[in-house]
Amino acid sequence: MELREIRTFIQVAQRKSFSRAAEALGYSQAAVTIQIKQLENELGIHLFDRIGKQTILTHQGERFYRHAVSIMKEVSRAASSVAEPKELSGVLSIGTIESICASIFPDLIRRFHERWPKVKISIDLDSPDVLMDRLDKNSIDLVYLLDQKIYDIRWEKVMEEEEDIVFVCSAAHPFAKKSSLKLSELLSEPFLLTEKNASYRFVLDRYLAALGCSIEPFLEIGNTEFIIRLLKENHGLSFLPRFAVENELTAGTLSILPVEDFHMKIFRQLFYHRDKWVTREMEAFISLAKETGAPVCLPRRP
Repeated sequence: MELREIRTFIQVAQRKSFSRAAEALGYSQAAVTIQIKQLENELGIHLFDRIGKQTILTHQGERFYRHAVSIMKEVSRAASSVAEPKELSGVLSIGTIESICASIFPDLIRRFHERWPKVKISIDLDSPDVLMDRLDKNSIDLVYLLDQKIYDIRWEKVMEEEEDIVFVCSAAHPFAKKSSLKLSELLSEPFLLTEKNASYRFVLDRYLAALGCSIEPFLEIGNTEFIIRLLKENHGLSFLPRFAVENELTAGTLSILPVEDFHMKIFRQLFYHRDKWVTREMEAFISLAKETGAPVCLPRRP
């Protein structure tokens, strides 16, 4: 049994295609077929079923896949332990949500680029469900999101930080001067909210639905900075992660509303797929994200 056969098997299993695995590995499709056949002959089992255009693992193939991934991870660790340190120069694909990208990523990516300037980074913005689906399909390396605690055996969680989600308004709004508010007092006010697929917006809507009420925003938009700009101009209320408005709170342009009968905790979380071959670029980003800890917000343009 050769490592290249195991590596080829993993690619076919993850991509569910002999042709796509061949393209990723730089082999001909015939070479991939031969390697898989040799592996099957040595193991004495059938690893894949081809049903129509689909290539899926057999039951025995699924069991072997788990061990194959562990083998390749150990080989990678062994090689790294004796290799001379080299400058990182690979590619890193990260999925996140808009509020994190706007508030946390500018400083985080700046620091990453200063340390590893040759790494090429791509950032994809989408809803948590879409990002986790992409992670599951191995089309993205890491997912950094804000949501309720997520537990799934498919994913490795390497960071979890608790965050407050708050009702916020302009410091000039009449509510900003109140020492206490009830949630019911806010519901008739004009609201600017993120789109319904934003994790904290979904939790808010579900909480209100359980009380038999709702918020009907006059504006829904995925751009957090746009919402913050309108808030500063005293155009309504919003519901946002505290870290997203930390600059404005410090400057005194926005205020948190003291809603006494509502409090939400949500979590910044960083994931990769448990079967993913963790690259040095991924390890570097994970290490920096954990090292950074609490978000550092940069000044926004006026």
